Amino acid sequence: MNTKQLIDTALKLPPDERFALIDELLHSLDRPDPDLDRVWIEEAERRLGAYRSGRIQGIPAEDVVGPF
Repeated sequence: MNTKQLIDTALKLPPDERFALIDELLHSLDRPDPDLDRVWIEEAERRLGAYRSGRIQGIPAEDVVGPF
């Protein structure tokens, strides 16, 4: 079965089964990567330390993402 056939078949499923299929496919793409997690943890700790020591200042959320 090629991709188009697979999509055509999936579109005929009831909504709850399509959702389950989408959920499973998305989770298959989001596999944990311990090395990447370690790098982000180290970066977060570095930034928090710099903030707490006063070497950097925080930025208000509204300045970053706009008004809520």
